[in-house]
Amino acid sequence: MKGFIDDANYSVGLLDEGTNLGNVIDNYVYEHTLTGKNAFFVGDLGKIVKKHSQWQNIVARIKPFYTVKCNSTPAVLEILAALGTGFACSNKTEMALVQELGVSPENIIYISPCKQVSQIKYAAKVGVNIMTCDNEVELKKIARNHPNAKVLLHIATEDNIGGEEGNMKFGTTLKNCRHLLECAKELDVQIIGVKFHVSSACKESQVYVHALSDARCVFDMAGEFGFTMNMLDIGGGFTGTEFQLEEVNHVISPLLDVYFPEGSGIKIISEPGSYYVSSAFTLAVNIIAKKVVENKFSSGGKTGSDEPTFMYYMNDGVYGSFASKLSEDLNTIPEVHKKYKEDEPLFTSSLWGPSCDELDQIVENCLLPELNVGDWLIFDNMGADSFHEPSAFNDFQRPAIYYMMSYSDWYEMQDAGITSDTMMKNFFFVPSCIQLSQEDNFSTEA
Repeated sequence: MKGFIDDANYSVGLLDEGTNLGNVIDNYVYEHTLTGKNAFFVGDLGKIVKKHSQWQNIVARIKPFYTVKCNSTPAVLEILAALGTGFACSNKTEMALVQELGVSPENIIYISPCKQVSQIKYAAKVGVNIMTCDNEVELKKIARNHPNAKVLLHIATEDNIGGEEGNMKFGTTLKNCRHLLECAKELDVQIIGVKFHVSSACKESQVYVHALSDARCVFDMAGEFGFTMNMLDIGGGFTGTEFQLEEVNHVISPLLDVYFPEGSGIKIISEPGSYYVSSAFTLAVNIIAKKVVENKFSSGGKTGSDEPTFMYYMNDGVYGSFASKLSEDLNTIPEVHKKYKEDEPLFTSSLWGPSCDELDQIVENCLLPELNVGDWLIFDNMGADSFHEPSAFNDFQRPAIYYMMSYSDWYEMQDAGITSDTMMKNFFFVPSCIQLSQEDNFSTEA
């Protein structure tokens, strides 16, 4: 299989019952060891199908609008389009990507809080009318450049007001909504609903209680101005676990029944991103350099251990697939690909990208067996925010992406009638013979 990051001519391997994700990774580690040891992704599209089924089972009333910037690889967008999700786009490029898949403008919302005039005009041209807004300046830009705009007022939630990062968050206050509604009336801009967003880092489910109450207030306020409100967007922040989704549903379901009951004509949507894709992608990276350093941990002025500490440099880092590490903690634990004994000693280790930049630290401290240049590390949960344009540093190559899906997941899609003609052309069968037998174990030494 050839892997592509920005080319629609991708292929998806259909795996028979004798083959699993581990076998696929083994196969490509072997192949890449022979051909250059470049980093690569394996994407299990079946996990996206399962996440959608989970969503339908728990929060069926809420239509997901997938956040495209989270992972805009062709296979992800095509499978989500086939599943019938909407799409939340941040710019012209993302809107064009999903419209090329035949997604109707009604199933696209333009969610950038700071919109470029040319991109507002593009949205108007292609019929993407639903967009979000949280201030008067944006409202005036929309009024001048998109006569058919349908605006969702973006209100702030308690988890992002007054905190340390409050100045970098978006959403207007409840108090300011009346002023924005007055402005919209004067500018002849159509307000159709409300959006709020609760961060995945927020652990207080009560934030949803206050957000939904505020949203209901804005709906009532808008009614006083003569606006017909028909959409509520509860944003993203869904981590991908079934427990969190059920917990959120437990809080919001009774409130939706009270504030926005079924039959009221109000459409409830959300913007899940990493929920769908995080667990679907695994990244394999190669160790390209190694340093032995003095153990920093000490006790009573003496070195706490005579054991060495290792610094490993990998062929991918924060200027590539680990870009999100610059703004948030890494949500994955590195796994050593090669087999090692259970009683093999573990050493304090740190993992770095290839740039030699002090910011390019992927893991500050972990315990690993001693590794060699040429060994492989595996990172799971790498499907979100890992596919941006890489830095030109050191002729860095974008990792190939190899897509797969088990036959059972494929049949599940078939039975549900959620395939597309375009996608089916990209699937082909991978026999179980790609599994490596014990005799096929290979060395990854440089």
